[in-house]
Amino acid sequence: MRGIDAGSLDSFDLAILDILQQDNSTSQRIIGERVHLSAAAVNRRIQRMRDAGVIVGNYSTLDPAKMGRPITVIVEVRIESERLDLLDAAKRSFQADPDVQQCYYVTGDADFVLIVTVPSMREYDALTRRLFFENHNVKKFRTLVVMERLKAGLAIPLHNA
Repeated sequence: MRGIDAGSLDSFDLAILDILQQDNSTSQRIIGERVHLSAAAVNRRIQRMRDAGVIVGNYSTLDPAKMGRPITVIVEVRIESERLDLLDAAKRSFQADPDVQQCYYVTGDADFVLIVTVPSMREYDALTRRLFFENHNVKKFRTLVVMERLKAGLAIPLHNA
């Protein structure tokens, strides 16, 4: 059932997605009331969008500082060789590390951009050793320490979808 994209989503689907992006714990009954559909119809639409990969997960956003991880770091990583096996190994190591919240394979001066949360700079130093210094395919990395988190989220604007 993979053929769903933004063009095949109707106004009901978009309204449902908008509500779920704001609060994924909203009951299907409440969603149905807001979009003028039955809870069963909402359930079918949500399941269809999950099956098609439009909805890829349901997450609660936590405050890293309140969870003992007050330091957020953005890391730009350049690799030495783009040989596929080495590139795939780097991707796997970044994806597997629990301190890496987000990882993007990008174009430009860096090959990867990582968003990392750690409890201390000592922990960040340990992360740099295991992910960068011990990986002989990492050419260099640049650290940007976040001074203040102004916005965090993964919601996609749906008004133009």
